[in-house]
Amino acid sequence: MQKYYLDACIWIDYFENRKDRFRPLGEWALDLIKKIIEDDALILYSELVEEELSTRYSPREISAILNIVPSEKLVKAEISDGQIRESMHISKQSNIPKKDALHAILARDNNAVLVTRDKHFQELQKSNIIKKPEEINLD
Repeated sequence: MQKYYLDACIWIDYFENRKDRFRPLGEWALDLIKKIIEDDALILYSELVEEELSTRYSPREISAILNIVPSEKLVKAEISDGQIRESMHISKQSNIPKKDALHAILARDNNAVLVTRDKHFQELQKSNIIKKPEEINLD
């Protein structure tokens, strides 16, 4: 079964229906979430995603964000001490934020495609499949 780990920015794009100058980022995020559900795949998130969302939203809003996904299609990836240590090492080695490294490790360790817009993740392409919502074709 295919799995997708959505970075906090994708959840924010969806919830705020964000747009940049030319692109409907929120629409693309929502379309991807719907496609993943229809394709019988899983969406992963973590405590780290919840933590990042909590800087903008209340617990009730975070629940509303995640509740777009049926509970049987939404999986919370657990974070281990080893993954935290590895993220600190990768962060120093690749000069990327520790949290970004941890997201990538969680996606890798759960055999999930990491879905993000964050440019920091490009450094981690060797060990992860990293895509933007509009780059994923589930048809």
